[in-house]
Amino acid sequence: MKQPHILCDSNDIAKYVILPGDPERVLRAAAHMENWKEVATNREFKTVTGYYKGIPITITSTGIGGPSAAIAIEELIACGAKYFIRIGSGGAVQQNIEIGDTIIATAAVREDGASKMYIQENYPAVADFNLTNIILTTCEALKYRYYSGIVRSHDSFYIDHEEEMMEFWNHKKVLASDMETAILFTIAQLRGVYAASILNNVVKYQADIKDGINDYVESDELAAEGEKKEIILALESIAELHHRNSKAS
Repeated sequence: MKQPHILCDSNDIAKYVILPGDPERVLRAAAHMENWKEVATNREFKTVTGYYKGIPITITSTGIGGPSAAIAIEELIACGAKYFIRIGSGGAVQQNIEIGDTIIATAAVREDGASKMYIQENYPAVADFNLTNIILTTCEALKYRYYSGIVRSHDSFYIDHEEEMMEFWNHKKVLASDMETAILFTIAQLRGVYAASILNNVVKYQADIKDGINDYVESDELAAEGEKKEIILALESIAELHHRNSKAS
């Protein structure tokens, strides 16, 4: 059955899925695959399916924020998707994280609203250990500069106490903020699928958010290189996962 928002069915979707937020990043990621085709575009949801090293992979954009991401993830699961890797943008919450650095999330602070609609706040949002370990190992093999740890997912860039909020999470050793990792991890745990999240840092800690995002939109060299790295990291990690799954079966 065709899903109402992503406009896809089980014939369109691979079991391995990459989730950017930005629909344009779908096309930039697809450029690294072979024989890809655009399956559907509706609202913020753009979906392509193609092959990387002979492995079928779907890429679907989730738009901005938890509610939009939840719709995409749920409908992709209904189409048979099993493994999800988010490739998103993040803002650093630690001083030493530079523009274009890779952040691999092990868990997420659930400061968003969408995940709370699923289950109470004390339920943890945690990445799949096996998938995340493959990403970490692949990242080291690719020799990318990266950080791994807890991130924070939230719902607004423009709250009145943003500076105080960032200082609080800085002291708690949170690495970065985004808007979708917590809902991805929460739904994956509840639905019995596997999820990981890779973030490309596009805003330095204590820098102006609008300036950082504008630099990224205008193809700031370091941020653009960071995006390319997270795309390759996700694709290579899926290739390794598929190899391990094939050996185990």
